[in-house]
Amino acid sequence: MRFLLLICDDPTAETYRPEDDNISDWVGENDRRNLSVIGDRLRPAEDARTVRVRSGQLLVTDGPFAETQESIAGFDVLECSDLDEALERAAAHPMARFGRVEVRPFWPMVL
Repeated sequence: MRFLLLICDDPTAETYRPEDDNISDWVGENDRRNLSVIGDRLRPAEDARTVRVRSGQLLVTDGPFAETQESIAGFDVLECSDLDEALERAAAHPMARFGRVEVRPFWPMVL
């Protein structure tokens, strides 16, 4: 089952310490367990564009869809056996300490 891990900043989290950032170990463990599908960092929220179509008119606005102190800093897609495994991998991500990790199961399209 595929899960999206949204890697988010969180101003209430523990202060980031580069020496405690074990992201390469986390990625390596996912690779070793054949869980990784794709993952990457994202540019800051101020580089985002939000796209809407209203009454047939394209509206593009600068920035994220919501004004907030938190932002999505990256993402990972993992192929896990179940939600418990996805939560275990999310808890091991360094941003679980320095930010937060939102875990969402994919909802496959049925055509």
